[in-house]
Amino acid sequence: MTRAQVRRRLALAWWSQLALTLAPLFLFNLLFGAAFEHGVLSMPLFIAGVASMFVSLPLFSAYKRALIATEKALDSPEEPAAWLALAEQRRKAFLGAGLPAWIGAVAVFAGLEAVPLVLLALSSIVLLCLYRIPRQLG
Repeated sequence: MTRAQVRRRLALAWWSQLALTLAPLFLFNLLFGAAFEHGVLSMPLFIAGVASMFVSLPLFSAYKRALIATEKALDSPEEPAAWLALAEQRRKAFLGAGLPAWIGAVAVFAGLEAVPLVLLALSSIVLLCLYRIPRQLG
């Protein structure tokens, strides 16, 4: 597999993860958003969603190390293994980046308002943007 094919596959994985991260939030809000009144758990769930962004800190450090290792392994026999290690670290980091939106999806059932839901979705989008493959790596 060529480097361009690997990059294309990783880019498609990023877009699919973006859809998987945001789909539950939008679907639950569309289907059940008006059915629930503002509940007692809405604010604690919003705080938990914001706090879940800190889960990404160690995951981003591991991803950054894998990114540097992949850059060093370019044009060497270790390049395929480095790409695989980078993809594995990125898959783990995707789970951490999706937490705010997924907690927001659960918070829909507690009656969380639209503005905090949008903030949780945006925080997941920003975290996912950190895990795009840079152009310099190709």
